[in-house]
Amino acid sequence: MSTDLQIYCINTSRYIDVNGGDTLADIYARISAEIPFTPINARVNNKSEDLNFRVYAPKTVEYMPVTSATGSRTYVRSLCMMLYHAVHTCLPGARLKIEHSMSRGYYCRLSGMEAPLDDATVQRLKDAMMRLVERDLPFERCERLTADVAGLFRSQGLDDKVKLLDTLHELYTVYYRLDGLCDSYYGALAPRTGMLGVFDLIPYREGMLLLGPSEANPAQPNTPIVQDKMFGAFTDHLAFNRIVGVSNVGELNEAVQADNSAMLINVAEALHGNRIATIADEITRRFRQGGARVVMIAGPSSSGKTTFTKRLAIQLMTNLLEPKMISLDDYFVDRHLTPKDETGDYDYESLYALDLATFNSHLNALIDGLEVELPYYNFETGAREYRGNIISLDSNSILLIEGIHGLNPELTAQVADEMKYRIYVSALTTIAIDDHNWIPTTDNRLLRRIIRDARYRGVRPEETIRRWPSVRRGEERWIFPYQENADAMFNSSLLFELGVMKSRGEELLRHVPHDVVEYAEAARLRTFLGYFAPISEEFIPSTSLLREFLGGSSFKY
Repeated sequence: MSTDLQIYCINTSRYIDVNGGDTLADIYARISAEIPFTPINARVNNKSEDLNFRVYAPKTVEYMPVTSATGSRTYVRSLCMMLYHAVHTCLPGARLKIEHSMSRGYYCRLSGMEAPLDDATVQRLKDAMMRLVERDLPFERCERLTADVAGLFRSQGLDDKVKLLDTLHELYTVYYRLDGLCDSYYGALAPRTGMLGVFDLIPYREGMLLLGPSEANPAQPNTPIVQDKMFGAFTDHLAFNRIVGVSNVGELNEAVQADNSAMLINVAEALHGNRIATIADEITRRFRQGGARVVMIAGPSSSGKTTFTKRLAIQLMTNLLEPKMISLDDYFVDRHLTPKDETGDYDYESLYALDLATFNSHLNALIDGLEVELPYYNFETGAREYRGNIISLDSNSILLIEGIHGLNPELTAQVADEMKYRIYVSALTTIAIDDHNWIPTTDNRLLRRIIRDARYRGVRPEETIRRWPSVRRGEERWIFPYQENADAMFNSSLLFELGVMKSRGEELLRHVPHDVVEYAEAARLRTFLGYFAPISEEFIPSTSLLREFLGGSSFKY
């Protein structure tokens, strides 16, 4: 063992002698007794790498478990390649498309089959995946000239990947090989199939649902939940993508290179406008029938709720209704009464940070035609104040209330259901990188937030990335369990937006320091943005939802 080359292992808190060319798997094998888990990947100098990574220079290495965020992504990507192998083996000629996350899993469709997908076929595919686990085959990381990789993919019928490679113009391309079958993924894969024994594959609608390990109990696969309305929102936008001929990043890049960006922007913005008008018409219909006096608008961080609410208000005005706004933030309890989270900090995300009794009393009084003096929450003093803001509703007035708890029944438990209309807003990204690589909706929202925080709040990207897991935990607890309560779902994603955010996002992420753990996420997002051809902002209208994050909006925030 050479003492001229060492790595520093964060897991063991010591330097380890290595030979030049050792893989991370080789090194782990020598120190496995010191690490209380079997790693699925590692961070090398704060950048995620697979365990086939070879060390030729001093590095800082941290081995990562399956339960980590990066480990979970690696596990699921590896399951996807096993599923592709199973389809290729069991159903020659069928085309697998992994479309989006859904019901705690990943929704997959098959095309090119003579007969519809049935339960028995799904079970055959699952059994084939289990045989791969039993054989404990390696996922081989390879790198070759892009022209050669495109030829491999073309021979396997992966034309979507060929199209993407043709638009990227990279000299070399990394891909993986499993039992002779080649594929590419946005990130590292596991070392071997034997590590992937926890999963499920079940029939779901006309396709199937691929389920990875449960976060609560990694020894068991996730249990699906009902998300019929979410499924409908995704399906509607996938149909729109097919109509405009842009279902993946390769097709988007081709459209940009053909100078069709303005057309894509106009069509996508028109779709938003049409959908907002449809929702406004439904609210108006219910209002005229004596209900829907209170419109609750909820959604996760950076979903565009604020701009959506402003555009909905305008559309309701064209329907001869008078929208009036109430801010949920003004109903915070006094600071000393605010619940605390597990770290001891005030938990302003909690439903119980709000004065529910006063809020419901005010809503019912307004619905009954009474005057109400609205509170004002002073964030400096942490106390509620009253400043003479008195409102009432006339015969054509309607309340719009934006906030993360809008779909939680407990928020408005004392208000009759027929008086409420609930809207869920989120960026449900519907284009894919390619057939086997979807775009996580959380990545879309995180990039929006990084750009907005830097522009309007002076927050560095690494700080936004650092806070994001806490934001996500709050969403999992207070927003996502109630999304199926919505009367309407609005997909705030725009077909072109990742191409527009590319330049700003890359520039901000490039300045994340290399010596912070957030660098790994910044590097991952930069790799992700690298797939997109840049799109100019010049054709984006001032009323676009995306202007909430980029700037240049005609709305005041």
